[in-house]
Amino acid sequence: MARYTGPKTKIARKFGEAIFGADKNFEKRNYPPGQHGNNRRRGKKSEYAMQLQEKQKAKYTYGILERQFRNLYKKASASSGVTGEILLQLCESRLDNVVFRMGVSPSRNGARQFVSHRHITVNGEIMSIPSYQVKEGDVIGVREKSKSLTAIQNSLANNDSVYEWLNFNADTMTGTFVKVPERIQIPENINEQFIVELYSK
Repeated sequence: MARYTGPKTKIARKFGEAIFGADKNFEKRNYPPGQHGNNRRRGKKSEYAMQLQEKQKAKYTYGILERQFRNLYKKASASSGVTGEILLQLCESRLDNVVFRMGVSPSRNGARQFVSHRHITVNGEIMSIPSYQVKEGDVIGVREKSKSLTAIQNSLANNDSVYEWLNFNADTMTGTFVKVPERIQIPENINEQFIVELYSK
């Protein structure tokens, strides 16, 4: 399956929350998509349906394909600790997500594109792999030639998010991945236990 490039509002309405960030269209129509919209009668969801929806929500939120997501789950389940929490930590440690969290791009899709187009460096070296797992102490920055890009400057000017696990200097456009975030520090509304239960079947 190729990466989803369709209307994001439709996906956000499916999950009942703006998983891609602020969305005026979602605010106007924050009910499920479809011909009958808000009037459609929906029976109680099965346990499997809720587990599947939570996995799909996580995949769309972080922009990860099924095979990548399953591999992250395998890595998380092989690690010592709480599998669901480790899974989200691995998602948060992806380079494209870190670039997004630092405010270099207003969206994860944009951050992924910046990485793919070689605008981002890790420890001074250009890194063009969005799924690269950032480690504690890694220094992520915007390549010198790319610092004048209007898209990056506008994103930084409008960014006011601060995360305890990241240190970012907007003047030098460099930041340090201080540590892997704890579950309570990850703002995404995802029930990771449902995902673990789904993959454990």
